[in-house]
Amino acid sequence: MWQAEVRIDLDAIRDNVALMRAGTTAEVMAVVKGDGYGHGMLPSARAALAGGATWLGVATLGEGLELRRAGLDVPVLAWLHSPGMPLHDGVAAGIDLSASSLPMVGELVEAARRAERPARVHLKLDTGLSRGGATAAEWPAVLEAAAKAQADGVIDVVGVWSHFVSSDAPGDEITDRQLAAFADGLAVAERLGIAPRYRHIANSAATLTRPDAHYDLVRPGIAVYGLSPVPGETFGLRPAMTARARVAQTKRVPAGQGVSYGHAYFTERETTLALVPLGYADGVPRAASNAGPVQLGGKRRTVAGRVCMDQIVLDVGDDEVAAGDIATLFGPGDDGGPTADDWAEVVGTINYEIVTRFGSSRVPRVYDGAAGTVTAA
Repeated sequence: MWQAEVRIDLDAIRDNVALMRAGTTAEVMAVVKGDGYGHGMLPSARAALAGGATWLGVATLGEGLELRRAGLDVPVLAWLHSPGMPLHDGVAAGIDLSASSLPMVGELVEAARRAERPARVHLKLDTGLSRGGATAAEWPAVLEAAAKAQADGVIDVVGVWSHFVSSDAPGDEITDRQLAAFADGLAVAERLGIAPRYRHIANSAATLTRPDAHYDLVRPGIAVYGLSPVPGETFGLRPAMTARARVAQTKRVPAGQGVSYGHAYFTERETTLALVPLGYADGVPRAASNAGPVQLGGKRRTVAGRVCMDQIVLDVGDDEVAAGDIATLFGPGDDGGPTADDWAEVVGTINYEIVTRFGSSRVPRVYDGAAGTVTAA
């Protein structure tokens, strides 16, 4: 008998990727960083490949190496590297690596020499996000160094890429400005002898709303898991994660009873309280105190009082609720129950953060569907 669990619908992941694959002529890189946005990196990666993804994207070298150790030999891009990382391990494993600066090009050259094979490199241009990537002023020097290293047979410039600021707000003119800056950067690359096979800038939102940004490769992340990057739009995506727990205890309490730490909630009348064994150590935001929606007994309830480390309390009135009944914090919402978007709204965050929180080792992930059993060719 389980107490609390996170269920992952792998067929939903597969189908979400297939939906996006059908909407583009570009190849699809499924982003599986952050342990697959809380869904489990390896099962999610396999399900995404079953849906037609041909690339996998991760932030760190360690994530990329984990994919390789699991036998996934499709193209993998890892893009976030601090100085001094053992990038030669990534080169040896055939992982594509990103360079956002002149010093990082130098590190990749050294990594390739140490690994005794050319490094597959994606050069990143900052088109306005002001995070990673070379500025327009730095770009020519980065290109020149990469072109020389490529001519020497030390690196292979596989891609040129960038990342959007606000493509989740369709119509935002900054997206158009970034696309123009990206086109300019590609033109400079061409003049300096860099002709990458893959040009990529489209994240989930741009994959779904900006076909003019697809180029050769799109990089959906949150949409892979069925959550929309654009508020108010679903695009036919199906959420893959459901978080739920069995009620641990119920009790009748009188009117005016304070509930949970600090008595931030008081009962208005005699009522039944239901104790649900999930808390902020499991991923429930503490900011959802007196706000988080939970489906129990066929009705939406609201967390009563403060979210604790291990548990939350629900005020269910006179409804028939018993220990062992299932309380669903969020899921696909088919039965009118809450979704990750609902939780994001009440705590003032984004759906990305809600699902990535649920990675606690004491709350097992349970996988439904067959898609995650697919092995990469």
